[in-house]
Amino acid sequence: MSTKTQNAFLVLTGLLIGLSLSIGHGVFAEREASSPPTLPVEELRTFSDVFGRIKNDYVEDVEDSAMLENAIRGMLSGLDPHSAYLDQEQFKELQVGTSGEFGGLGIEVGMEDGFVKVIAPIDDTPAQRAGVQAGDLIIRLDDTPVKGLTLDEAVKIMRGKPGTTLRITVVREGVEQPIKIEIKRDIITVKSVKSRMLEDGFGYLRISQFQSKTADSMIDAIASLQKEAGKPLKGLVLDLRNNPGGVLNGAVAVSDAFLKKGLIVYTEGRVSDSKLRFNATPDDILDGAPLVVLVNQGSASASEIVSGALQDHRRAIIVGSQTFGKGSVQTILPLSNGTAVKLTTARYFTPSGRSIQAEGIKPDIELDPVRVSAVDQSFAPIKEADLSGHLSNGNGTKTRILGETGDKPKEESLAQSDYQLYEALNLLKGLAIQREKM
Repeated sequence: MSTKTQNAFLVLTGLLIGLSLSIGHGVFAEREASSPPTLPVEELRTFSDVFGRIKNDYVEDVEDSAMLENAIRGMLSGLDPHSAYLDQEQFKELQVGTSGEFGGLGIEVGMEDGFVKVIAPIDDTPAQRAGVQAGDLIIRLDDTPVKGLTLDEAVKIMRGKPGTTLRITVVREGVEQPIKIEIKRDIITVKSVKSRMLEDGFGYLRISQFQSKTADSMIDAIASLQKEAGKPLKGLVLDLRNNPGGVLNGAVAVSDAFLKKGLIVYTEGRVSDSKLRFNATPDDILDGAPLVVLVNQGSASASEIVSGALQDHRRAIIVGSQTFGKGSVQTILPLSNGTAVKLTTARYFTPSGRSIQAEGIKPDIELDPVRVSAVDQSFAPIKEADLSGHLSNGNGTKTRILGETGDKPKEESLAQSDYQLYEALNLLKGLAIQREKM
């Protein structure tokens, strides 16, 4: 080994030992002083040996800083799909992303078997408009195979400059051949809350992502629905389908809006700072009116916290398909050089103690998305009122004459455009009727 490499080896070994001592102190601080942590000497020696081999034998010269940064990235990526090292640029992008406006395609992604998996396309974004679906596996970005890329590298390619086009190749369950989709990058401005009236007294509220002000926006939207109805709502459908999550406090505040008391969510980890409990405060914004929550496989993280809390407290009926199962907490730990570590530090648990991780939330009523077509009624069926000489109904109501319809062409019904929402509304009506009779 050359003198230069020997010096690098000694410096690296010293740094690693110092780092190990530092980490060991943090992890074992609460243990008794009589049980000091032991250093993985053999593993550190192997690491240093590999470092030296690369310095001496690799085909090109590699900067020490690049090797150490790659080692850090590998160390974190080997833990779980959500832990990562963030360089200065990535750290800034993460901070911008939580504000509700950022550049890219508009999809929430993770890694699965070396490929990028779409957790959910975000509403009103290029990806959603282009037809990207939750569960799609991205295998190519333009001509670049995704296999072998880290998640950060893939995300960097997908973001790019607004206005430019990216062709992604996806594998979709139930489709034999890979699908090529062209998407034009854009500035993604996420409006996390949308609402409308479904029928008299029955409202619909869609949350596409949880941000710091989502709960406030939701409360304003419900107030607008009640004003439009001219009375308190009879019931509400809360749509969390393809909602990939977001800010924890946003999910807690949304859950709290419908709960009068009790635990909303708690977290468990190794260190005391990761053990948190969030409880509801008095007042239910719907004053006990029925609530149906729609979820699917694209509902993740914060969406699962809300669904789990409302399900455990029997405050809502959950309808749809089993959720994604992302039940871990990531903490952003800034470092002194402007970079940061995104580290999984805890797991989420619902009020009843269920872990969301890798299980998700199972709906109370499982309902797969289907496409419903209208029955051809070009020839109206004959009824009693169409028969010659039929008796009147006795109420003075005029009966129609056969062929005298005057009906206008109907727009696509709710059952045709969104069958899951249609069934959720029917369930909501039933719950409202039952509530009125109690």
